[in-house]
Amino acid sequence: MTRERIAWIVSVFLLALLAFQSPGSMAPRQDEYDWVRTLIEVRRQVVNNYVDPVNDQQLHEKAIDGLISDLDPYTNYIAPEHEDEFNRMLDNNFHGVGISLEMQSGKALVITPIDDSPADKAGVQAGDVIIKVNGQSIVGKNLEEIVKLIAGPLNTPVTLTMQRGQQSVDITMNRQQVFVPTVKGHQRNADDSWNYFVSDAPKVAYIRISQFDGRTFDDLKKVLDGDSAAGKPGLIKQGLQGLILDLRFNPGGLLDQAVAVVKSFIKNGVIVRTKGRNRPEKVEEADGSGSYTGFPLVVLVNNGSASAAEIVSGSLQDNKRAVLVGQRTFGKGSVQEVVKLGDDGKDGELKLTVAYYYLPSGRLVHRKKGATDWGVEPRVVIALDDAGQHALHESMSEAETIHRQQGTQPATRPVDVQLERAVRVAKTLIEQKTIDPSVIAPQPATRPEIAPNPED
Repeated sequence: MTRERIAWIVSVFLLALLAFQSPGSMAPRQDEYDWVRTLIEVRRQVVNNYVDPVNDQQLHEKAIDGLISDLDPYTNYIAPEHEDEFNRMLDNNFHGVGISLEMQSGKALVITPIDDSPADKAGVQAGDVIIKVNGQSIVGKNLEEIVKLIAGPLNTPVTLTMQRGQQSVDITMNRQQVFVPTVKGHQRNADDSWNYFVSDAPKVAYIRISQFDGRTFDDLKKVLDGDSAAGKPGLIKQGLQGLILDLRFNPGGLLDQAVAVVKSFIKNGVIVRTKGRNRPEKVEEADGSGSYTGFPLVVLVNNGSASAAEIVSGSLQDNKRAVLVGQRTFGKGSVQEVVKLGDDGKDGELKLTVAYYYLPSGRLVHRKKGATDWGVEPRVVIALDDAGQHALHESMSEAETIHRQQGTQPATRPVDVQLERAVRVAKTLIEQKTIDPSVIAPQPATRPEIAPNPED
């Protein structure tokens, strides 16, 4: 009798025993066994008889991908070797020196060092061109290869040789955990600090949140309340009369951070509901702790605003706390849980969609297949075409640049028509001495908005 046949008999015996011990459980267990039996047989045939050798690990991962690939774009399997990278992405941090790079004409150009990163502290400048890493020339290497050379274990040194103008400069720094700031201002001051005001009379402030990570709410509070440890007054003490919160191109992030942001701007009311087929309804509500309720609030959104950004903007709109300006949001309103796989949790992770987000009005944020209604609709619609969206994104990235080399100041920043309208709305609310969004008449789009279905 073959080993496979013995295994088959033992498996059937165990299934029968389990069914005997657990009345009524035989049918679902038999269904599960049929699944496994077929997959095992297909794998055996491929491994033993396919014309070329196959990678068994790749077969394993492809089988899992095949099981979940038709569900939605947000359900994914994370193999064990990619777990650390995935978790760092969730936390919006990475190990390295903190440089934003771009390949231009075959050269590794520094777009900007990241605030408070090793590269920032070591004096790396925007416009530097990396020519060597630890003495090794990078000529002919692509961006991925260069990044791998610069990356390395925490607390180890790396020396970058930069071409700066006509000079060659060696800069040594230690690799550290780098956090990418998510709370930003309108433009840089001469000392590279953020200028948050877009109007001085009246004083209208502007804060952009690029995504929601574990530090977003605390960083937002520091901007508004000030940083006593650093001796920096916040926008409130600087006389803020109105605030524009920019969530354009914000892909989302952590739900608890989104909820905390909304709680800070309202005193009471439902913030968001989550419901799923196998999950009880959960309701997040304001707890009366909101401390930023005495000034007008305008929120900027576009079709790059998704998930947690849609919760914040939609909840503030439904609670009549903010006027939304811009374009309809993306429509990503699903909840994912990360499940450890295997008895010891070492078989990777499954990021699985388990529920949907619903706004206080009951509106489903998520865009399902074939849907005509999704996301969050601004009260004041200012549409941009693809070229306008691209120019806006480039302008935002340009505003983040620090440590510019002399003579490399950007040309005049292009006009941001959505921000201009948001400033006008904020000024109107300030003049009317109200935070009531109904003062601003709805201004819907004059043409239908067409966007790709994210689940098609």
